[in-house]
Amino acid sequence: FGKSYCIITDSKVKNLFGKSLLKQFKNKKIKVDLISFSAGEKYKTIKTVERISEQMLERNFDRKTCVIALGGGVVGDLAGFVAATYLRGVNFIQVPTTLLAMVDSSVGGKTGVNLSKGKNSFGAFYQPKKVYVCPEFLKKLPKPEIKNGLSEVVKHAIIKDKEFFNYLEQNYKKLLSVDSKIMSQVIKRNCEIKSRVVEKDEKESNYRQIVNYGHTIGHALEVLGNYKKFKHGEAISIGMIVEARISQKIGYLNEKEVDRIKKLLHNIGLPVKVPKDSKFSIKKIMNATQKDKKAVAGNVYYALPKSIGKTLSRNGKYVVKAPNSAILRSLEESRWFVFQLLQEKLMMH
Repeated sequence: FGKSYCIITDSKVKNLFGKSLLKQFKNKKIKVDLISFSAGEKYKTIKTVERISEQMLERNFDRKTCVIALGGGVVGDLAGFVAATYLRGVNFIQVPTTLLAMVDSSVGGKTGVNLSKGKNSFGAFYQPKKVYVCPEFLKKLPKPEIKNGLSEVVKHAIIKDKEFFNYLEQNYKKLLSVDSKIMSQVIKRNCEIKSRVVEKDEKESNYRQIVNYGHTIGHALEVLGNYKKFKHGEAISIGMIVEARISQKIGYLNEKEVDRIKKLLHNIGLPVKVPKDSKFSIKKIMNATQKDKKAVAGNVYYALPKSIGKTLSRNGKYVVKAPNSAILRSLEESRWFVFQLLQEKLMMH
């Protein structure tokens, strides 16, 4: 895919896998170099893109260069954006090393960085030439990162595949233990779901917006927490619960389905309630959603499940403008979910 290769990764992955990959390329006498940046969502900025691009120029990378994005979602998004813009665009390959990147961010061609008031607000649609998924990477992944990735796995099941959701309910413990056979099957099914959605609507003009279920509220929580309070999957977990409640309040999901979504996310070990911290007041969350990419002329739109395995559409549109009353009530109710679970357990005994 190129006459030379530039491996872009972060400081953690560099030591885990980057140096080894660099050595393999050099052993084959291929022109290659590695550029890394500090690990973490807070470094997913235009300043980092500028610094990496400057280093690529200094090292004489030209238009025949292929960028290799080696890492998790932050690396994939940022390195993909570098590839989309460096010398007006060079080839790139995704090599995801986290579950979250394998099942979601490496598929679909979304690249970009965060701005201070909005996640992924500066970027481009730019497809990789290849995505190489190697589940072996997951053996070195910390347990919280497995949970982080499973959030997007659950999301894909909710929006497109009821049987897959049932499968996750039955097998989540094996996934948490990184059972290689089941994990490979789950990754494969996720990539199938995501790729088929992208094929129908690459630039997210309508249908592709279904993969944003949980993300309107989730992204708001990430921004309000300065990308430190929550990992992406954790924020999306809370977002899915709030948005499931919104769907219920406007007449779609039933109470049993909302409870099943809550229970599965809770069993996986993901956060399931909106924090009571003043940083995350309902007013602040509502204001932060105004900066969401799906907001138009001050109106916030939500991608919602109609039922588990099916996505809501109205008049051919796959996002809806929910009444503020439904959003407010859903946010408020999602603050006391843990207390509700404890009550239910006490009643059972």
